[in-house]
Amino acid sequence: MKSFLLNNFLPSVFIVLMATAVAVAQPGSGGPMPGTTPPDPTAVPIDGGVSLLLAGGVAYGLKRLRSRRRKA
Repeated sequence: MKSFLLNNFLPSVFIVLMATAVAVAQPGSGGPMPGTTPPDPTAVPIDGGVSLLLAGGVAYGLKRLRSRRRKA
C-alpha cells in the first residue's frame, strides 16, 4: 500500500494540482474586438492533439487484438 501511494497516487495528485494552478494563472482573452464577427459556435479544433490521440488509440486497440489472438 505504501509503494502504491508513493509511486502512483501522490505523483498523480501533484500533477493534477500543478496543472490546475497553471490553468488558473492564465490571463483572460478580454472578449472579441469591436467590429469582428464572432466565431461559429460549432467550430471545434479537432486538428490538434485529438487526431493523434485517436490514431494512438486505434493502434493500441489493434495491438491488443493481435496479442489476444496469438494467445488463443
